[in-house]
Amino acid sequence: MIGLGAWQLGADWGEVSEDAAFATLAAAVESGVTFIDTADVYGDGRSEQLIGRFLRQHGGDLFVATKMGRRVPQEPSAYTLDNFRAWNDRSRTNLGVDTLDLVQLHCPPTPVYHTGAVFDALDTLVQEKRIAAYGVSVETCDEALAAIARPGVASVQIILNALRLKPLEQVLPAAAAAGVGIIARVPLASGLLSGRYDENTRFAADDHRNYNRHGESFDVGETFSGVDYATGLSAVRRLKPLVPAGETMAQFALRWIVDQPAVTVVIPGARNPEQAHANASAAALAPLPPEAHATVTAVYDELVRPQVHHRW
Repeated sequence: MIGLGAWQLGADWGEVSEDAAFATLAAAVESGVTFIDTADVYGDGRSEQLIGRFLRQHGGDLFVATKMGRRVPQEPSAYTLDNFRAWNDRSRTNLGVDTLDLVQLHCPPTPVYHTGAVFDALDTLVQEKRIAAYGVSVETCDEALAAIARPGVASVQIILNALRLKPLEQVLPAAAAAGVGIIARVPLASGLLSGRYDENTRFAADDHRNYNRHGESFDVGETFSGVDYATGLSAVRRLKPLVPAGETMAQFALRWIVDQPAVTVVIPGARNPEQAHANASAAALAPLPPEAHATVTAVYDELVRPQVHHRW
């Protein structure tokens, strides 16, 4: 399944007007999208608020996953029941709902995954009907495996794309065995896998692809999947000949993820209706042939693995 990642509608990807945001949401829903992923920190609530307004105006059977924990200093001591309630109250207000469909810890400090009281607090939120279910968004495969081992965790959100293959080794099999959903984020490697960028591409000052290339503001793995920009361009040029006639590089990259049997939903972002339509349509494309998957692995092993495999 292909959903919609709504980070772009909040901040950090250049300016997106309210009209463009609503048009993008409408286009995604018209294309069959039923899963939207956001976070309380995206635009400091702007993304949640826009989605909430869209829900009130358009209704529909939409599942909205949000995230919490990145609006405060990243210290394990912040992950308490009282703080969770306060953060949830803010997200419920922003989204205009009584019960949040899914709340994910938003890439918390690593010790949080090993703190039983944190997961007891999340269980309490479910009992109080503030949230219907909870999951985690992780940076590393080790964090994902620790979360999957927790009995109440419904989902793990992790970076998975043709430039980040490590989750295929242990995380996806463990999630499938435990009945835990996998939400694949950064599926286009911050746009690298769209095939639209080259050495002359320039990103706006308020775009993380400009200001976070070396992890200046948050984990560098969130920007171009942690791959050096020039290396990423080289890898994409090697993959482009694999794209079937009539499809785009972005659709190829999304279809590669959809082909992974343990993936529940892929959440590409979109800044305009055209991107939303094109992304969603990849779900209906034919599975990629085995030789395409083999080439993705070969390109990864040769160009990308030395940079990222040991880090995340």
